Amino acid sequence: MAVRRSSVRLGVFFLFYVIYLILGAAVFSAVEGPNETDEIKDLKATRERFLGAHRCVSDEKLEAFVEAVIEAHNKGVSLLGNTSNEPNWSFGQSIFFAASVLTTIGYGHVTPLSEGGKVFCIVYASLGIPLTLILFTAAVERLMAVTSALLRLLVARFGHLYSVVYIRLVHLAVVFAFVVVFVFLIPAAVFVAIETNWNYLDSFYYCFISMTTIGLGDYIPGDDPHQSNRMLYKIATAVYLFVGLILMLLMVANVYDVPELNFGHYFRARNDDQATSAADDEHKKLHPTTATGGEEQQHRYTETVNRSYQKDPTHFDDSRYLTDEG
Repeated sequence: MAVRRSSVRLGVFFLFYVIYLILGAAVFSAVEGPNETDEIKDLKATRERFLGAHRCVSDEKLEAFVEAVIEAHNKGVSLLGNTSNEPNWSFGQSIFFAASVLTTIGYGHVTPLSEGGKVFCIVYASLGIPLTLILFTAAVERLMAVTSALLRLLVARFGHLYSVVYIRLVHLAVVFAFVVVFVFLIPAAVFVAIETNWNYLDSFYYCFISMTTIGLGDYIPGDDPHQSNRMLYKIATAVYLFVGLILMLLMVANVYDVPELNFGHYFRARNDDQATSAADDEHKKLHPTTATGGEEQQHRYTETVNRSYQKDPTHFDDSRYLTDEG
């Protein structure tokens, strides 16, 4: 059984992917490892200073308190500031959480604590995520009409000067620049102006992590307890997530619209079947006797030639025995 060419390509690509995964792990370990070590040293020094300044607190009691704080923090509950801070499940915060669930970003900084909340989250996401995909698909389809009109305009204006492939790449570059500016650069500047503890890299990092649906949750807009208009800010951020993801999908759709950039084509098994079928068709054109019924036609031709040759072997012309199909 012959090995499909697409399977060979997929195997090579899988090997490359594994190497890429290992390389990423090695870089993250090398870059973040020393920082983690320094943080641990600083934290231990802070703990020792606290115990030295508060002799009445035992090491065991401090350990128990820290464990309780960490466990609460992992559930999205914080004791920073005071208990008058806006709760995690206010309406604005809940809108932001629902948006992170439906868009599958899932920051993980706030999670349902009750069993009823967990069950509802499962049901809500099971219905809401497909609805979100339908909404995104419909929106991208309509936006594609706009980008397609731009492409037709470019072809009409420059088609006589440049190849269609070149024009498609220029069109894609325009769409890419639009998405980068309005999904990453401008929102990052807005977040810098609002979040006092973020620099521009932090803001751009948050936009990228969100728009790629990685959702690490290390940077969350509006989590500062002293943030003014937190509900409005959270709702506006949720709107940004929906609009930004639609524009990201629009860019991806335009990439796949360029055949030269659709690399997934090389890994599809059915392409091997199509290539084999095309090769067979070409072979039949060049060698018609191997087509359907060709063996029988060849047999009849051979018998006719033999009989004619036996009658007059010195004046044999086979052209009159050849049919149009032969």
